[in-house]
Amino acid sequence: MFIDNAKILVRAGSGGKGCESYYRDKYTRRGIPNGGEGGRGADIIIKADRNLSTLLDFKYNQHFFGKHGEHGSGKDQKGKNASPIIIRVPCGTVIKDLKSDCVLRDLKADQESLVVARGGKGGLGNKHNRVATPGEPGEERELLLDLNLIADVGIVGFPNAGKSTLISQISNAHSQVAAYPFTTKFPVLGVVGSEREAFTIADIPGLIEGSSHGRGLGDKFLRHVQRTKILVHLVDISGSEGRDPIEDYRKINQELKNYSKEVAAKPQIIAANKIDLEGADEQLARWRKVMKKKIYPISALKKEGLEELIDAIRKKL
Repeated sequence: MFIDNAKILVRAGSGGKGCESYYRDKYTRRGIPNGGEGGRGADIIIKADRNLSTLLDFKYNQHFFGKHGEHGSGKDQKGKNASPIIIRVPCGTVIKDLKSDCVLRDLKADQESLVVARGGKGGLGNKHNRVATPGEPGEERELLLDLNLIADVGIVGFPNAGKSTLISQISNAHSQVAAYPFTTKFPVLGVVGSEREAFTIADIPGLIEGSSHGRGLGDKFLRHVQRTKILVHLVDISGSEGRDPIEDYRKINQELKNYSKEVAAKPQIIAANKIDLEGADEQLARWRKVMKKKIYPISALKKEGLEELIDAIRKKL
């Protein structure tokens, strides 16, 4: 299951108490103060991990409480500091403080981290004639974790245009494929190629007219193309769903523009899918006459034209 936002409560550990202790022997009647300091409470740290791709774990585990520092003791013994709590999230997770409504950090890189709640300082012992003090409380925060996928390429288009089939054929992703709209209900991330020539590609669930205003959860899906470098605009050139390919292309671009000018301005590669179906040749000829935009004819199902499309993506990247 893909979860791209979650609320969590974090509370760092409190510092340990400082110790009030006195050294006495038969020669020291009044006693010499020798109480040690308390240990520091546990920090709460959020760290990005490239091996994660969803915030699913936080659907079931939403509270993270750090341990308290150990209390100081006699003979100037300092209490032990508590070990930090490390919360791992996918790369691309935005951390927001709900109380202040401020973004604390956007964790884009692997192993990038942020201390979201600091542990309390330990209390002072009574050595050096000081008064022993209790430890400070740890910080507490309610946070919103918001995941925006980090991919080089995003595939956009109407439902049932063949996006899931395409990403399954050209990458290591296993997107659900079926002959009905809205098969894909959450973004799917895949890797195309290997080593230096590899790039990441995201299958964005089908967009419809009104997606930029939340229709069909489109606004939730569109945010996952914000970080992409380019878009592959997939068009069902056969019109098998009873739609006009040219109108489909224009409507999707309008939704991108309504959502964000930055997203709409991203470079696009247009792919005409389902060229193996009846009526595709006529529609492709009409496209070239009316639109005069470069288009790559493919059949994702029959693996036709995919190498040319991948080469075009690499060159654009």
